[in-house]
Amino acid sequence: MKNRLKTIVMLLASLFIATPALAQEAGGENNLFSMLAMPLLLLLIFYFLLIRPQQRRQKQHRVMVDGVKRGDTVVSNGGLIGKVTKVADNELHVEIAENVKVKIVRGMVADVRTKGQPAEDKK
Repeated sequence: MKNRLKTIVMLLASLFIATPALAQEAGGENNLFSMLAMPLLLLLIFYFLLIRPQQRRQKQHRVMVDGVKRGDTVVSNGGLIGKVTKVADNELHVEIAENVKVKIVRGMVADVRTKGQPAEDKK
């Protein structure tokens, strides 16, 4: 136990005592490409895994919402399912039950089901 503690203390001491000149020699060349390669690679991976798919989903949603017409069945972000009775500029008039109509902001539509399209069974 005493030898292990002594070895650990000597190892930690050698890490703190190492001179910067020795550390720089071990690193090799310090050119611009080697300094920027890793951040650029991370940005590229970040773009293809996060940003690009999100932009694609936003575009598909925008096209879907812009194509809403009278008679379509829509699902709101709040979970209301109803039939579109009137399409205004930024609002949809949706009938969610007999003689029960609500206004929904166009951007808050989560899904559009056209006439006769069955509900998906997601298990």
